[in-house]
Amino acid sequence: MIYVGGVPFQSDGPSSSEGSKILLALMEHPTLVSASCSFKSTPERKFSASEDSGLERGTGCKWVYVFQREYATVDPALVDLVGTDEATTCVGLAIRNHKSGMTSVGHLDSPDVVETGLTQMLSLVVDQNSDEMLEVHLVGGYNDSSPQGMDSVISNHTDHSGFSFPLCAKIVETLEKSDMVFHLQTLHVLENNTRQDSEGNAYPIFNGFMVEPSTGSIFPANFDRTSRCPDEVVRRIRLSSSYEDPSWNGRLLETYDIPTDRFVIAPCAWTIHQLQIAMMLQNLSDAEILHICSTSPSVEAPDFVENERRQWDYLKKHPDWKETFPMKQPRIFERTPSGRWKRSPVARADAESKLCTTE
Repeated sequence: MIYVGGVPFQSDGPSSSEGSKILLALMEHPTLVSASCSFKSTPERKFSASEDSGLERGTGCKWVYVFQREYATVDPALVDLVGTDEATTCVGLAIRNHKSGMTSVGHLDSPDVVETGLTQMLSLVVDQNSDEMLEVHLVGGYNDSSPQGMDSVISNHTDHSGFSFPLCAKIVETLEKSDMVFHLQTLHVLENNTRQDSEGNAYPIFNGFMVEPSTGSIFPANFDRTSRCPDEVVRRIRLSSSYEDPSWNGRLLETYDIPTDRFVIAPCAWTIHQLQIAMMLQNLSDAEILHICSTSPSVEAPDFVENERRQWDYLKKHPDWKETFPMKQPRIFERTPSGRWKRSPVARADAESKLCTTE
């Protein structure tokens, strides 16, 4: 169930169990409106792992970054910050155990991954026999339902043809139906996360956020390529491959191992079909790539197309997925004393050793 401001949330009407009704009522709740205004007024923090970037965070900070359709649960004793960005029609969901500080962040891109994804996120945040207070934050998902943006959604609640609204509705509906108690503290989605230009075109205000597990503080965040790590390109490709892998249906991709403070990138296989698609897309113009590969082509970040092309370049250079995952072993990354990530030499040597043994 959902709590707001320390009391159970109740939406009026016989259809209160429907996600859309719950969402619309939550969007008008004074406590959440105030929280969203405060979040909106918080300066966006720029995050980089490069020492010469000039950005405010870098060497020495221990962070965990979550890509689209990934999730990670972190221990405040080991991790300073956990977050995600690049969300336009996607939604970033953060769940924090107020007592232990254990924090899980997921980057949800479809209603299909909400129910199982929430179970995955909660599995390491909540003890089986506990009733700890769970703090919840939702950030992302702007009003993409029509060219008129937020004015249309506010005036016509029946128009939910975009990607953002159904996803947000599914999330709050799943939280409300759960036996656990979720204290919703931030609902910076839809019109709360939408701005308009002079021509009335809608854009998201923020595309990402960071949570400080030790305190529960949340703030808008933007990451550069050096901080979207480790194994950025392979993790992006793994997302694309997961859509053709039935074992990942309805699930979020696992990335981070809590006890060892390591990234463990599970193996994924890309097919000849994916390689053919990559070669075809690579020949298209930037505008064509945006319209084919994005749910929100008019509001993507400037590096969106470049990121897509880098994935396709990698696939062309490594058409056999076994080159990336020898013996179907995961790619493991350990944290350095400075807080950065490096590929585990032991894991690499083990995979190479097994490969040689079979030859």
